[in-house]
Amino acid sequence: MVLTHDSGVPEVKLPSENADLALYLLVDENTDAALVAVRPLEAGRNVRAVLKGTCNPGDVIVSADTGTAADKGKVRALPAVAGTYRGLGIAEEKGVDGQSVLLRPAMIGNIAVSE
Repeated sequence: MVLTHDSGVPEVKLPSENADLALYLLVDENTDAALVAVRPLEAGRNVRAVLKGTCNPGDVIVSADTGTAADKGKVRALPAVAGTYRGLGIAEEKGVDGQSVLLRPAMIGNIAVSE
């Protein structure tokens, strides 16, 4: 989740760009404009996030493609496709599509992949 605001009132939204600062994990859902619980990503605590595709332990984890509505809020292993991605963490287990994969948050920053 990305921290933003609505007329100065803090709120969180799903990332809209692959390189967005998605520094929070949604703990529980609610409707738009209602209160939700989020947890900051921190290296001292591993977390689970819904995986798009597959990953292996040690893979760099980034936000899933934000251009696909169904994938917003999911994570994926760093792709080989050219682009700029924000490294969010390191996979701590092998993962398959749709799994809540265990990852260790690591604010790696932007990663530029070129072909």
